[in-house]
Amino acid sequence: MSVGRQQPGKRAATQADVARYAGVSGAVVSYVVHNGPRPVSPETAARVREAIRVLGYRPNASAAALRTGSSKLLGLVLPEFDNSIWADLAVAVSDCANARGYDLITASSGGDVTLEQQHIQSLSGRQVEGLLVTCVEMIDPAIDGVADIPTVLLNVFSDAPGVTSIGVDARQGAIDGVEHLLSHGYDTVGLIAHRGIDLREEGWRQVREAPLGPIERDASTRQGGYDAARRMFGSPDRPRSVFVCSDMQAVGCLRALWELGLRVPDDVAIVSFDGTVDSRFTAPPLTAVQQPIATMARIAVDLVLDGPVNGVHHRVVEPTHLVIRESCGC
Repeated sequence: MSVGRQQPGKRAATQADVARYAGVSGAVVSYVVHNGPRPVSPETAARVREAIRVLGYRPNASAAALRTGSSKLLGLVLPEFDNSIWADLAVAVSDCANARGYDLITASSGGDVTLEQQHIQSLSGRQVEGLLVTCVEMIDPAIDGVADIPTVLLNVFSDAPGVTSIGVDARQGAIDGVEHLLSHGYDTVGLIAHRGIDLREEGWRQVREAPLGPIERDASTRQGGYDAARRMFGSPDRPRSVFVCSDMQAVGCLRALWELGLRVPDDVAIVSFDGTVDSRFTAPPLTAVQQPIATMARIAVDLVLDGPVNGVHHRVVEPTHLVIRESCGC
């Protein structure tokens, strides 16, 4: 009679059960489960893994954390899951954490600063070994209660006292995007922006002294981009091109332009900011100022696990990259 998976109501298999089944010591089972610290021959490792499969053994992570002093967990707090930039970032951070043997617990604040702080406190209580936080307030970010846990603020636009932070040169990225539109000969470049002034708007304004075009502010969502574009392009004095501060807003903008009977890029040229996966699949595909998500994720995970250089908190600023597609008129 073969031994199957653990049935409901029966005692869960233990490390000792696996050791007896495989004919090895409990230490050898631990070496196989945790990939060390001592090597195990391929034949013995295969026998242990077969015993684990047959018995349905599941290592007790909490017990291992108590024994080793390491939970092998990192926490990630995002403003929301519905925005492609945060989804792309979560995948990249998870990949980097997994590559270093860590699992990731992810939470969303839903754009609520109070809930963001609650998630930070909750993850701290779950013995995560490091925190990565993408703050709701990307400008002048501030968090509390993480003094004893290595923490990195990820994808924020300004420094935070006492915490290492990583972001992009958003001002220069916006300058690159606007200058690209101007290089096509468009005399006006509108701006669809977030509700607060940030580095992207500063870059748009810095390109030249005279106003480039109209500004419409709205939420950093598809609906926000749609509503802003309806206001901007629903009048006769609409701009010939527009720089949009996020891919999410740009998707909404594309829908509004289609409803207004305006073609992209024939009637309106677009450059957006973020360069998420979604920007490749719009119609037409978006020319975008792309954030180096994979690079930022890798640096953030390394800083959380290895600590800042010489123990000094600092700010890391990565360059953006202009990805040329059809929406700008190229």
